[in-house]
Amino acid sequence: MTDTQQNTVIASFDLHTTSRDEVVEVLRRWTALAASLAHGDSTTVPIYTPKDVSDSYSNTTQISTTSDSLEAWQVGPSRLTVTIGFGRGLFLSEGKDRYGIASRMPEELVELPHFAGDELDPAQSDGDLFLQACGDDLQVVFHAVRSIARISPDVAALRWTQIGYSPSNKAGTPRNLMGFKDGTINSNAHPPADLDSTLWAPADGQSWMRGGTYLVYRRIRMSLEHWDRLQVGDQEKVIGRQKVSGAPLGARDEFDALDLDTRGSDGAPAIPVDAHVRLAAPETNDGAVLIRRAFAYNNGTTQFTERWPPWRQALEYDAGLLFLGYQQDPRKSFVAINSKLAINDALNQFTTHTASAVFAIPPGASGPGHWVGETLFA
Repeated sequence: MTDTQQNTVIASFDLHTTSRDEVVEVLRRWTALAASLAHGDSTTVPIYTPKDVSDSYSNTTQISTTSDSLEAWQVGPSRLTVTIGFGRGLFLSEGKDRYGIASRMPEELVELPHFAGDELDPAQSDGDLFLQACGDDLQVVFHAVRSIARISPDVAALRWTQIGYSPSNKAGTPRNLMGFKDGTINSNAHPPADLDSTLWAPADGQSWMRGGTYLVYRRIRMSLEHWDRLQVGDQEKVIGRQKVSGAPLGARDEFDALDLDTRGSDGAPAIPVDAHVRLAAPETNDGAVLIRRAFAYNNGTTQFTERWPPWRQALEYDAGLLFLGYQQDPRKSFVAINSKLAINDALNQFTTHTASAVFAIPPGASGPGHWVGETLFA
């Protein structure tokens, strides 16, 4: 698997067309441009202007430029990868079959239930099409999403975007903004052994998804100001791991197996019953597994007023984790695991889920002249 790059830009799009052919044309051009960008080439794919646009967009001025915006010119590909995905809205809109493919919507492409503590922003959630660019240079990554979004703004309009970053993993497992190693178990850096039963779409599912996977995206805001007031030992009890080494409590090394039965000198479990790692572990979730590829995010600061002594007013960070969980079936993995975490996880005191989406990630283009989604629309 590709090592996590240092930057990502995630984007979601709403489709403003009733034409199946226009959606196909956009996906063709997205695929061609993504391939060009991944090789570090200049963008020269012409803007696509549909023959017919909806009445609400009929007076929109069409973009006519075909040249590269040049902000990443000659920088190089910087390990750029581009991922394209499909939301439920591509198949159904207000119960209607949009493009004649509703019967091909996978059962795994579910609408997530409301979890305890969710404070989701609808404007920053969901979408018909998904795009993620990852690379080691943020200018290159942003340029990729910007260039692809320019192809047909009247057909596929940006719904939301989110920038994320990750430290270099040269020092081992990267750390999140809470200072703990993030991805020791079941990440793309340390994946499970059997990907056929955990990552790839099931063989008995929709045929066009074979070789693909399902993504659950969650933007998780961390209350860093309150987290930073905890003693390190208390932080470790919340997570269930040692902060410096990453070892499970009661163990020595980061990759030691979780021993959920070990008890301390006081007779209490070494890993507390409400510790994050205990509640998220496959051993406590009937073997449920997903592969995490997380990035940190920082959207600046916002004003807040505490409702408890000393009733101070200050700025707090809108920062935290971009959770990207890839799995064979979100119903059996993310929903099963997060249903438990949302209620009992000690980490809930310091985190809030503020954005959410589920996307089907189809297999990549099979070669030159082919395009992502071709097997769906064939």
